[in-house]
Amino acid sequence: MNLLLITVVLLLAIIATKISNRSGLPALLLFLAMGVIFSALGYDFNNFKVAENIASLSLMIIIFYGGFGSNWTMGRSTARQSISLASLGVFATAILTGLFCHYILKIDFLESMLLGSVVASTDYAAVSNILVSKNLNLKYSTAPLLEIESGSNDPTAYTMTMVFLSLLSGYSVSISIIILQQVVLGIIGGFLLGFIFIKLIEILSLDEDGLFSVFIATMMIGTYALTSLVGGNGFLALYILGIYIGNHEFRRKRDVVFFYDGLSTIFQIAMFFLLGLLSDIHLIIKALPIGFVIAIFMLLVARPLTVFGLMAPFKMKKNQLTLISLAGLRGAAAIAFAIMVVNRDINLSIDIFHIVFVICIFSLLIQGTALPFATKKLEMYDPDDTVLRTFNYYSDKTDLEFIKTHVSKTSPWVNKKISDIEIAFNIIIAKIEREGKSIVPRGDTYLRDGDVIVLGGEGYFDATGEDLLEIKISETHKWANKRVRDIHIGRDELIIMVQTPSGEIIVPRGNTILKPGDRAVISKESNEIEDPE
Repeated sequence: MNLLLITVVLLLAIIATKISNRSGLPALLLFLAMGVIFSALGYDFNNFKVAENIASLSLMIIIFYGGFGSNWTMGRSTARQSISLASLGVFATAILTGLFCHYILKIDFLESMLLGSVVASTDYAAVSNILVSKNLNLKYSTAPLLEIESGSNDPTAYTMTMVFLSLLSGYSVSISIIILQQVVLGIIGGFLLGFIFIKLIEILSLDEDGLFSVFIATMMIGTYALTSLVGGNGFLALYILGIYIGNHEFRRKRDVVFFYDGLSTIFQIAMFFLLGLLSDIHLIIKALPIGFVIAIFMLLVARPLTVFGLMAPFKMKKNQLTLISLAGLRGAAAIAFAIMVVNRDINLSIDIFHIVFVICIFSLLIQGTALPFATKKLEMYDPDDTVLRTFNYYSDKTDLEFIKTHVSKTSPWVNKKISDIEIAFNIIIAKIEREGKSIVPRGDTYLRDGDVIVLGGEGYFDATGEDLLEIKISETHKWANKRVRDIHIGRDELIIMVQTPSGEIIVPRGNTILKPGDRAVISKESNEIEDPE
């Protein structure tokens, strides 16, 4: 029954995503509504302990992938603004919201500060979901600013939440020491483990299908666990790990992109559906007034004051600041932190879970729906998409593929200008590497001995599913230590690739020698391929 329920939920989530793309409603809001509907239909789930584990894992994946997907080259120009909003901005939002709850809504001071801390961070899942799904390319590098802010501000909110939870529990804590410990150890943990794992990637041979993605997942969980164990902020370490790894180029990066694209989507669905499922429709109605008032205060007062105040030294345009203020959506982190609070068994005078629920609803509904419209109204939409990419991005995300070849002394291309080279096929010389430097190829560029040429062209997907035969050459194999031209195979067969035991890929020529341990890949016209052992 549970598996059938999961199947139904995921199918409905796919439909909800399609509805979102057509209607303009944020998909995450629809996932949340699904949870409420299932709860109202009698699917009771009130195990907050299990929910906290799911929420924590979801947040880990979302934060890590937020860092992994951040283009630091493009975001570097707005890094100071992003970091200011992600640290001081969260602190200011939490304090302003807390003071409003205490002095205007007459909630206990520490409980007010706890509530303000829980909802203080902007949500990467919600912000990136809207920017990507609505194709909102923003002027003045605003998109990377928002993505880095929303991806890196959850650790600050988490630290503040833990501080006020400790104070409400009656523990005597030094706020400055806790914050310093969390931040410093989190930063060190993220960079140190990122460096170690990149070295492991270079050392280990992880060519088996799926193994590399499992390795990255292990790195992610290990970084969070080790950093938390020594008292650091595991979420901050994860974000830094994501940035560190994501901005390094390595083989199998395509696997990570597709793996985490799917995984983060599933856990976003799980987070918002879970919030709806844990809710009680009667308690939602009861929390509506206070949640709505807090959401409006944050939208119209707390967020704008924070953004305009902290960004004043950077001399940013008013329309840009207005849009940044509007983009402060609340979501996954607030949900996870609210569930954590419920599990601490602290007697609170407020129903913090359902208040956070209402705040998230109004934030997604009002801000999420208004953001695409406001982008154009404020003249912040940039029709010329100038996002910086890498060669590997296009190999990972599009049908464009890149291959490399070497120019040798005997090559017919050596010492020739590119304009004099006749390339009969639909390919382009995209890049030249010479003595460790990259050269942009022009018509009058000469090719030299030792150059590495990168060729670009449309990738091929075999929709027919024709088989390729991979043969491992053993010591006793009849092809062992033979040149390709001396191997007798049918006219309808071709050895198209050789992989050495070290993982090196060789495009075979007539004089290429197959050695024991090599893997030869054969293409054949017929499906009936036999291993010529």
